Amino acid sequence: KLPYDLVFLLNRYFESVGEPISAAGGMVDKFVGDGVMALFGVDSGAQTGCRQALAAAKAMVDQVRVLSENLVEDLPEPLRIGIGIHCGPAVVGRMGYGSAIHVTAIGDTVNVASRLQDLTKEFKCQLVISEEVALQAGVDASALSRHDVTVRNRGEALVIYAVDDVPKIVDPLRLVSSETR
Repeated sequence: KLPYDLVFLLNRYFESVGEPISAAGGMVDKFVGDGVMALFGVDSGAQTGCRQALAAAKAMVDQVRVLSENLVEDLPEPLRIGIGIHCGPAVVGRMGYGSAIHVTAIGDTVNVASRLQDLTKEFKCQLVISEEVALQAGVDASALSRHDVTVRNRGEALVIYAVDDVPKIVDPLRLVSSETR
């Protein structure tokens, strides 16, 4: 692709994933390459944050599918998305320097979420969530693909669930978006 075409595609993609994050009550932290880091539950707590993150994941998958359909003539194959969601403590605050200061999060929870996103490639799925996310959000994980994995920089195994069909776990939760509260 020409640089202009790539910038156009990335900006359409960023809109397709950023809007659902905001609509679900999350906060886009940053875009890195074609990845996005978002924060949920900073003010509302773990249960609400996990439910918001799952609602955003469903909408992101839907929006990326629509984007692929709209750009079918410009893409050699449909766009794919891989999402990792983890829940836990993190250091959250305004960080950076000068005009690059923004609210962000650091810590083990952020690192694990990134590793879970990486695992979507290995498990060939749209979404990988930790057991903690499933518990906090009230997801019935009995029918999901369960794995015990050791992620980089962590000694103990982590229980995760690989999700092929995001609506399968999100729709039964009857998640409420931030717009309808």
